[in-house]
Amino acid sequence: VQLVESGGGLVQAGGSLRLSCAASGNILSINRMGWYRQFPGKQRELVAQITPGGFTYYADSVKGRFTISRDSAKKMGYLQMDSLKPEDTAVYYCNMYMYVRGVTILSDYWGQGTQVTVSS
Repeated sequence: VQLVESGGGLVQAGGSLRLSCAASGNILSINRMGWYRQFPGKQRELVAQITPGGFTYYADSVKGRFTISRDSAKKMGYLQMDSLKPEDTAVYYCNMYMYVRGVTILSDYWGQGTQVTVSS
């Protein structure tokens, strides 16, 4: 199983980026999807999460600016980031809880991370 993020990069404050996360492998079903970020020297923190039913959670710092979505049929997750601020600069990671062929329990998987840099 592999998760691959894309869409990161450099953007000016006030701009937008859309992160994508593509899952591949012997995936039977995808449960919860989430996006985390990590600042230098800090622990990874949850940014947004979405359930299979479409219920969403956002960290207070991104509410009203970020939108998480998913396309389960395509095994894709997305994070639309608007009104970006310099303090959003971090490495962003995709996380998915999945049932995988040959594994009997729900397990979580991570992407390799994508850098988002917001200039002032």
